[in-house]
Amino acid sequence: MRLEGKTVIITGAGSGFGAAMATEFAKEGARVVVNDLNDNTGQSVVDDIRQAGGEAIFHKANVADGDAVKDMFDAVAAEYGGFNVLINNAGVPQWNQPLTETDEETFDRIFDVNVKSIYFTSIHGIPLMRQSGGGSIIHTASTAAARPRAGLAWYNASKGAVANLTLTMSQELAPEIRVNALCPVATDTPMLNDFLGGNRDKIEAFEATVPMGRLGQPMDVARAAVFLASDDASFLTGVLLPVDGGRCAA
Repeated sequence: MRLEGKTVIITGAGSGFGAAMATEFAKEGARVVVNDLNDNTGQSVVDDIRQAGGEAIFHKANVADGDAVKDMFDAVAAEYGGFNVLINNAGVPQWNQPLTETDEETFDRIFDVNVKSIYFTSIHGIPLMRQSGGGSIIHTASTAAARPRAGLAWYNASKGAVANLTLTMSQELAPEIRVNALCPVATDTPMLNDFLGGNRDKIEAFEATVPMGRLGQPMDVARAAVFLASDDASFLTGVLLPVDGGRCAA
């Protein structure tokens, strides 16, 4: 098992990418801290991991709230003494619409969850990670950072910020902490409906543009995350890894 003895914190792990990551990390022997705002889905992920013989705990916290994030890391320190891997996965989508029709509340929510949360997990988590001997940080970015498309201007911009942070942090934190990002294409999760404006025809048309001929699945992203967190990727930092079935290369 590639992550045996490691403690992993995954934000937004109650569904989608995060839930798949939590499951895969536990299969690889990691102790998993499942973070989410939803008690029911977060605890359900923990219960599934435990039933399969893995180790996991749930911690409810709003990652856009600095005090809540600090409390989460304090709880992890009390429970496990520290941690080795941080997955900044929590994020919110944008309904596909013209950029001038997005209200300020939506804009703030996108940047608070998708970007400011990384500020909070960094200032409260990196000192504890260093005390634990370093480790790996993985951000969930998006192909939107490299190939932005109309209708998602503010979401695209937030993921561009995540990509830039990945590159900057990888330089500043080396060699103690590796920092990489996953860049999934629009994937078969509940968010897909928002990204494509609830139009089933658009979803089918989008799928046809993926060279590998299918939508991405949460497990595709989860397996890539396990690789980046493991010693198999020990010389990789500052990587923006497309998990997109070749779409950005097309």
